[in-house]
Amino acid sequence: MPQKKRRPVAKHDLHQRASYLQQQCTRTCTESAAALSYLGIVAWLSRASRCSPPRPWSWRWRLAAGGGATAFEFEEATVDAIQLGFRNGSLTSAALVRFYLDRIARLNQQLRAVIEVNPDAPAQAARADAERAASGGRCAAGLHGVPVLLKDNIATRDRLNTTAGSLALLGSVVRRDAGVAARLRRAGAVILGKANPSEWSGFRPVDPGWSARGGQTKNPYVLSVTPCGSSAGPGVAAAANMAAVTLGSETAGSIICPSVLNSVVGIKPTVGLASRSGVIPITPRQDTIGPMCRTVSDAVHVLDAIVGYDALDAEATGAASKYIPHGGYRQFLRIDGLRGKRIGVLKGFFEQYEPEPRKVYEKHLSTMRHHGAIVIKDLDPAGNWSDLGDQMGLLMNAEFKLSLNAYLKDLLYSPVRSLAQVIAFNNAHPVEILGRPISSRPRRPAASAQRRGLRSGGSTSCPRSAWRRRLKSTGWTPSWWSTTTSPPSLPSAAIPASPCRLGTARRESPLG
Repeated sequence: MPQKKRRPVAKHDLHQRASYLQQQCTRTCTESAAALSYLGIVAWLSRASRCSPPRPWSWRWRLAAGGGATAFEFEEATVDAIQLGFRNGSLTSAALVRFYLDRIARLNQQLRAVIEVNPDAPAQAARADAERAASGGRCAAGLHGVPVLLKDNIATRDRLNTTAGSLALLGSVVRRDAGVAARLRRAGAVILGKANPSEWSGFRPVDPGWSARGGQTKNPYVLSVTPCGSSAGPGVAAAANMAAVTLGSETAGSIICPSVLNSVVGIKPTVGLASRSGVIPITPRQDTIGPMCRTVSDAVHVLDAIVGYDALDAEATGAASKYIPHGGYRQFLRIDGLRGKRIGVLKGFFEQYEPEPRKVYEKHLSTMRHHGAIVIKDLDPAGNWSDLGDQMGLLMNAEFKLSLNAYLKDLLYSPVRSLAQVIAFNNAHPVEILGRPISSRPRRPAASAQRRGLRSGGSTSCPRSAWRRRLKSTGWTPSWWSTTTSPPSLPSAAIPASPCRLGTARRESPLG
């Protein structure tokens, strides 16, 4: 359907516009929930369920179902439970959307995980219910009728904005859905809204989980603990039951880190396994899209829906799609799935932690051995790769400019068309964007000094050649978090180590 071209946002209205969108997010949630009130959903406060955020955010909902059907438990509902509810008549997509919209309206004022809700979500849910009824329930599978939140750098060709959290892109119009968004729609998912990222996916030097549009996302377990980024909004939204499943993106830790700190499951797929077309980029060498969910099974449901070839990201998806298993990834969710698998643990890995988390790690290694895994400890990857992160940063700085300029030029409409114009926009609106004047100091003086040193060494291509040499000699990508060390081009994941005590932080379990 042709979309009406959005009017440019007046410069003097930026702060008011951002506040207006936040108000609209809450208002749309409330109005949409009221519109679906006839479904007879009732709510009452209950004890916090396992590993869910503490009161006052732990609410349990039941759908009043007739005909003797079992009442549906909305809180912590998995995709499999949702599809079972669809099939046995205890749940509808419309009821599910209403629950999540109400949840967002209740929690988002404090958690700031959702940057914008989709006004068309109730209509999409009603369409999913109609399709299910017309098919006799045969389409009640996968993500059909399941609400999903997308990180705000994933384009959607609808009434939602796609801004990477920046006011500079407010009102911009994309040509088409991002590749992963289009696949979710084909799977029948309901696009519930956009989740708050670290602005420009963390490429702007701001606190993790902060954006000019969305404000500061908060960790739902401990408000004073960082939610990490840049996929902070998806991680917090999944943890706080603001959506059934969420979708984030990663260049260097942006799925894994917020998954770790918000006690959810995050999968960073192989680069190219899921299309990057229509996703606001940093670098094509590392950008990837992946699920952030409350269970491994849910994450695999999302992974199955988003992977595959895309002509708009042909080189990467063409290379990766040949490795997608016939029948999808859910076939590997078996109780004996670890039997015979070799799991490596890096040398000195546990020494960086206190005694309590070390005990947790050892316990889980023992559990994996018990289920048939072969755990190989004290691995020492060849080569000195500790400084690889600095070299990667230099390469990302260069490729971000090229990639972002190409993305901005492809938009049907945008207030800015280049990185230079984004910088000029931010400089022209310091108070509206940050609430204070922007410092005139260099963004990264250390990085600037490093560049000067490399140039004085006589090779301006040193970062790229060093990057390639290091990958070839070591076979390892950089690690800032225990779960982000993985062979290049291969996936990594974060999973909760154990049930969480309410009001306490959590720790991650290594995947080796």
